[in-house]
Amino acid sequence: MDCEAESDASPKLCQSGFWIRRRNTQAHKFQEYIQSFVFTTLLSDIPNEEYSCTMGMEYFQEWNRTETSSTTTTTKMTTNQKLYGKDLSAYEDLDVDTLLSQLSPEEINILAKEVDPDDNLLPPSQRCSYACDKDPTGPLNRKKLIEHINKQALETPDKPEVKPYVPGTIRGKKWIPPPPSVKEREVEEQITIDLGDEYEHALSAATQEEIIDLAAILGFHSMMNQDQYHASLLSKGQPIGLGWDGITKASQPKPYPADPPNMTDPDATIKQVQDDDHTLIDLNWNNIKNISEEKFTQLFEALPNNTHLETLSLTNTAMTDPTALKLAEALEHNNTLRVVNVETNFISPAVIVRLIKSLLTTKSIEEFRASNQRSQVLGNKIEMDITALVEQNPTLLRLGLHLEYNDARHRIAMHLQRNIDRNCRINAKAKFDINIGKGDAPFQIVSRD
Repeated sequence: MDCEAESDASPKLCQSGFWIRRRNTQAHKFQEYIQSFVFTTLLSDIPNEEYSCTMGMEYFQEWNRTETSSTTTTTKMTTNQKLYGKDLSAYEDLDVDTLLSQLSPEEINILAKEVDPDDNLLPPSQRCSYACDKDPTGPLNRKKLIEHINKQALETPDKPEVKPYVPGTIRGKKWIPPPPSVKEREVEEQITIDLGDEYEHALSAATQEEIIDLAAILGFHSMMNQDQYHASLLSKGQPIGLGWDGITKASQPKPYPADPPNMTDPDATIKQVQDDDHTLIDLNWNNIKNISEEKFTQLFEALPNNTHLETLSLTNTAMTDPTALKLAEALEHNNTLRVVNVETNFISPAVIVRLIKSLLTTKSIEEFRASNQRSQVLGNKIEMDITALVEQNPTLLRLGLHLEYNDARHRIAMHLQRNIDRNCRINAKAKFDINIGKGDAPFQIVSRD
């Protein structure tokens, strides 16, 4: 019975006992190596006239070309061959341990060295064929080993130079660029631009600094460095000594003093909010560390009854989702807040949507900022939800959020601009009164101030 080649998805053993396809596991590969080595030893004495055997590192294939023509070649595997008086199918069920027991130590060492170094299924220690025969001198001491390597590197003399280095001299051959070809010279000669006598005279008499200024005006940024470009735009005059090949030197950054710590007392401000103190209009808890969730809860529970607080800043206070949800509930019952800032906290995108949705209840918030949270990317669904909520808000004028998609950015920007225009018209209308009269002055605009 002939054994045909099968697909890689279902590799099997032929009745002849040889592997047809490569296995994908470490155990199967090892078994392939052993069978390959053993059959190489056992089949070495069989005459080549009986059959032709092609042996590889990882699998065997025994081929007998039975039909050959000028156009097609039919390849089939033979099963009537015998080995040492036994049919080849008798070698199908050979055990790996039995095969290893028949090998000598030298043959096992040769077999162990026949390993693919690029096989990812084997650990790196087994892919290396190097084996040290020396006895270990003791346990590994990494510190001493590194010290020994560094000491040996410092004590090893450098290789002597063939020609000693002398400052100002060139050692070896200096590369000289080849002269341009005839075609290149012809092309350069053909490129001529007639600017007119007036422009040619002006350019020929212009200094290098004036040419650099002209290049900056025309937008040739690659022809100059950053200092030259900014000097041209600001009309400061070109830096002395730079020229076309000048290099911009690094400038020392200006030292700015650190921001002073926020000395606001959270307990005192909570008391003022609870008492509805008319002097507390701006509450700033920015950059205050270790504010407990209990203090946040006390503040947010007092916000619905407060009628004087207009600005609430809670930037970089380590606010989390549970605390932000309590803030959203407080914003739904407060009518005096105008600005809310919760930037640089640990609020998730879903809770940001909840905060923006809470602005629709009272519609008194004009500015809301919540950028720079733990999740830098909100996602398309969250941004579309925010866009839909903002478009329903007629009083929001400024929104501080980082949006990734152009559609959301454009729609929100257009809606906020409409809100600003509407607000300006309302303020202008509220500032003046129109008196309707008779006679020569049928109507008159009177300022309320």
